[in-house]
Amino acid sequence: MDRKYIFVVGGVMSGIGKGITTSSILRILKSKGFSATAMKIDPYVNVDAGTMSPTEHGEVFVTDDGAECDQDIGNYERFSGEDLTKDNYLTTGKVYQTVINKERNLEYNGKCVEVVPHIPNEVISRIKRAGAVTDSDFVLIEIGGTIGEYQNLLFLEAARMMKLKNPSSVLVVLVSYLPIPKTIGEMKTKPTQSASRLLNEAGIQPDIIVGRSSMPIDNIRKRKISTFCNIDPEDVISAPDTDSIYDVPLLFEKEKMGERILKKVGKSVKRKREGLSEWKNFIEKKNNAKKRVKIAIVGKYFETGDFVLTDSYISVIEAIRHACWKNNSKEEISWINSEKYEKNKKKVEELSHYDGVIVPGGFGDRGVEGKIIAANFCREKKIPFLGLCLGMQIAVIEFARNVCKLKDANSTEFSKKCSHPVIDVMEDQKELLKNNRYGGTMRLGAYECKIASKTVAQKIYKKRDISERHRHRFEVNNYFRPILEENGLTISGVNPQHDLVEIIEIKKHPFYFGVQFHPELKSKPLTGHPIFNYFVDIAIKR
Repeated sequence: MDRKYIFVVGGVMSGIGKGITTSSILRILKSKGFSATAMKIDPYVNVDAGTMSPTEHGEVFVTDDGAECDQDIGNYERFSGEDLTKDNYLTTGKVYQTVINKERNLEYNGKCVEVVPHIPNEVISRIKRAGAVTDSDFVLIEIGGTIGEYQNLLFLEAARMMKLKNPSSVLVVLVSYLPIPKTIGEMKTKPTQSASRLLNEAGIQPDIIVGRSSMPIDNIRKRKISTFCNIDPEDVISAPDTDSIYDVPLLFEKEKMGERILKKVGKSVKRKREGLSEWKNFIEKKNNAKKRVKIAIVGKYFETGDFVLTDSYISVIEAIRHACWKNNSKEEISWINSEKYEKNKKKVEELSHYDGVIVPGGFGDRGVEGKIIAANFCREKKIPFLGLCLGMQIAVIEFARNVCKLKDANSTEFSKKCSHPVIDVMEDQKELLKNNRYGGTMRLGAYECKIASKTVAQKIYKKRDISERHRHRFEVNNYFRPILEENGLTISGVNPQHDLVEIIEIKKHPFYFGVQFHPELKSKPLTGHPIFNYFVDIAIKR
């Protein structure tokens, strides 16, 4: 098969949109009739993203097969509309771990194992595996980090080796930043020139340069980049700031990005009709939405110094947006640090000004009591409430304390000696924790859920058997299920294999709903997710 490979690398600084560039190219190629997949290569020595702090690295995205990945995998899924696997994510730690294990098993036949070529060769083998497993025409590979850093040199070496061996099948896209200093008032190309030169030093000439800036790139700047970076002016793609990441594929198509890529690899469009029509309709509907929905997210992974890090909950944010757009409305999201309710309980009254409240997932006891205060307020004041993973556990703890009168009800994650551990760790997890085995050991990936009849859950899903993605270690303690149910907590979803609580709800409430899984991970822009769609619909009615 004549498979093509497109490497996406970044210049000047991090956070300029390599992931969205990769996702947009993926969408464009699929719209032209090609099969395509994408993979992310992270330069971290971590084996996966599961042990990284969300305030440092952003959200941990989980695939159906349980891989803990960088948040860009989530963008790939949302833009492509397809589910990815562990083959679509790679880290420095995973590569070195594999090479060392092979050496220990004599798989190199006694040869001296060296950083080059054995590390890049392992990277190349995994890139090719991602294409083979999905049988794709194109494989897009986003290399994390920024050109000039030591950490990603070996991944660039893999790209160089692949391009040297088969230049017509490998493209390199450089995503770079063009600043417009306020005191100068002119778009500057020098940082991008430097990034291109650094890429040249790694033995790679970019085929396409995507210029990120606050404004579109004019023809003068395109010609300048062309001259000093050794590419055609047509291969300089303007990528100004947009209101939404979902506008980017259409922006790229105006710049003829897809046409340039196909010309360089000698491919013709497979699909004659306009393949982005459905996407255009979605964007038009999004842009024409009039109603406003005020949603509060009560969490703790927001603050990083003097700034707010929304990437900690990026999938939750996108799921809210998808649901709002599907309901012809626009989201107004407020970030609320749950710790402030612990300092002043009266401040929770501000939640009455919102159409809906979400308590997302998390780990550790910081801010937990504040979340419990929020859940209590939403239950008593009939405010639409959605608890995700830890958020569901918070709802159970609050219900146990204030309705079942189990005053010290808690999770053993937060209070190991509480007399009413309504949330507890499973026996097999206890052994893992005892041996300090934290990485990749939670209940991860897709698990089945059986939904009870005549419940809100069944109304939402319109079926009884579902599958959703998980990432957690603690569960509702089955010992306390009878007293919870006797007092009015409806357990409307259960994992049939292990008899674990998956969904809880409360009757005689507009919407009080909690799930042990992460529905936000499966939300797609064209369809949304049933839970978020229903939640937003209820919020609009409020």
